[in-house]
Amino acid sequence: MRLLAHLRTALFVCAISVFASAPRAEVVVVVASNSPVETLSADEIATIFLGKTASYPNGLPAVPVDQPEGARVREEFYSRITGKTAAQLKAYWSRIIFSGRGEPPRQAGDSAGVKKVLQSNPNAIGYIDPSSIDAAVKVIYPR
Repeated sequence: MRLLAHLRTALFVCAISVFASAPRAEVVVVVASNSPVETLSADEIATIFLGKTASYPNGLPAVPVDQPEGARVREEFYSRITGKTAAQLKAYWSRIIFSGRGEPPRQAGDSAGVKKVLQSNPNAIGYIDPSSIDAAVKVIYPR
């Protein structure tokens, strides 16, 4: 009986340490604070950023804004939202461009650059580091 109590305690401690060390969102998807878009699913965001649709579910045009290749936040975004690595994404866009079916999203220099584009275009959608959230943007994913 005493061994069972120790086992339960050990399992509880392990569970707590796993939960406490679980990764938090290191990227958030944002639109301008005055955008009518309130929330999107990961699949809806992926279709916009992969050029499979050019509009939000409400019919308004969607203008995706990327961060530079090699940026940690970009790799985190594409890994979480599309399941693609940087190499897979590069190959994907090479095929799309070569076939004439589309172009990748425009790039901003960093999270501040993404916010600047969002402020100038109410149809823009981007992703930033959570530490860059301010009143200029509205987080639409994760919610």
